[in-house]
Amino acid sequence: MPRTARKPNVVVFFTDQQRWDTTGIHGNPMGLTPNFDRMALEGTHFYHAYTCQPVCLPARAALQTGMYSTQVRCHTNGCSLPTDARTLAHCFNDAGYHTGYIGKWHLCKELVVPKRLRGGYREWLGANVLEHCSDAYNCVMYDGASKEVKLPGYRVDAQADAAIRFIDRNQARPFFLFLSFLEPHFQNHRDDYPAPDVYADKYLDPWTPPDLRALGGSSARHLPGYYGMVKRLDDALGRVRDALKSLGLSRNTIVLFTADHGCHFKTRNGEYKRSCHDGSIRVPAAAVGPGFMAGGRVQQMFSLVDVAPTLLDACGIRVPKHMVGRSIMPVVNHRSAVWPGEVFVQISESQVGRAVRTHRWKYCVTAPDKHPNLDAGSGTYREEALYDLYADPYELNNLAGFTSHRLVADVMKKRLLRCMARAAEPRPKIVNAPEVRSGQKRLLPGEECE
Repeated sequence: MPRTARKPNVVVFFTDQQRWDTTGIHGNPMGLTPNFDRMALEGTHFYHAYTCQPVCLPARAALQTGMYSTQVRCHTNGCSLPTDARTLAHCFNDAGYHTGYIGKWHLCKELVVPKRLRGGYREWLGANVLEHCSDAYNCVMYDGASKEVKLPGYRVDAQADAAIRFIDRNQARPFFLFLSFLEPHFQNHRDDYPAPDVYADKYLDPWTPPDLRALGGSSARHLPGYYGMVKRLDDALGRVRDALKSLGLSRNTIVLFTADHGCHFKTRNGEYKRSCHDGSIRVPAAAVGPGFMAGGRVQQMFSLVDVAPTLLDACGIRVPKHMVGRSIMPVVNHRSAVWPGEVFVQISESQVGRAVRTHRWKYCVTAPDKHPNLDAGSGTYREEALYDLYADPYELNNLAGFTSHRLVADVMKKRLLRCMARAAEPRPKIVNAPEVRSGQKRLLPGEECE
């Protein structure tokens, strides 16, 4: 069979804690992501891409299974993906692909991930919590036999090298490779963002997004290193795509780039994520390859829970009925414009929270009487936040309780309840926020539905 006629290969290039506005195509002026930007322009740019859970393990569980984290009993980092959960790897294995995983797994409780907990991936080089067994210039992972392997080079480069070797070894057969980086996540034991040496002093006067300028947090200390890590990740993306091109695989390989969640640099709570704000939940996402080359900029709202069904559909593989995420391929290929007008977010560890975002509005509720780690959900929530993202795109003015916006809150509450039902959550009671005088603020007719 000619190479171009066989099943398309797939490479998922997955980063950790990367904000959407680190990319040039989203307006960052630092020149950090020329490879991502080119990829987004050549193929499909998911302009509005969001995590469905701004915590590492729950986000990864949703991406791998196409289900919300509560549906697979993975609402916090202390959980493990059930051994009976059907993942992307199982689906691609059944379709005749050779599947491989490289990097951070973070879907179980053991540092050295046993075979039964690897989600069905056949070839393995990884660690559960990569930040606990490696450092920027000490990349240690474990192979399929659970033996320790130290890879040479800066950690991003070491993983990219391993990915290129995987691609080279498997170029004669269809493959699905999940390449999962730790960067630009912080190095836990030091609470720093260790860029490669060549970029360590390059971004000392960084462009700072408006939410971080207004709220401060740790951005002044951490953005230079964070940006250096983003730059090296983009270099690695270019190298992987160069390898595919040199082997004649580019035209028949889907490359999808996204991240597990964003980073708000200790502005919304005492750490980096776990909030409803876009700094925490909005991520970069783009794809090239078969099915994606005419997509352009997709304005519809894309969630991590949609990644699995989208990739399966793009490869002609039946999407399992248990997946609640949707394939966005009909939108990408201009066959249909029908798509949900919102994304749904579950929040844990900082709170038991739920949020829904449309293009115009963000609505968030929380259950203050529930334990943010022990409780996956609640029967009662209270309104916590309402943002008008047209007037306040960086979410600095909370409208929860404003009498002028009660109608918006009621419409968004109904949207949230529909999303929760779709995620198989019991219908809760949502208590309205205390009334706040609105001053000059008011709504024009129809704005509540945007």
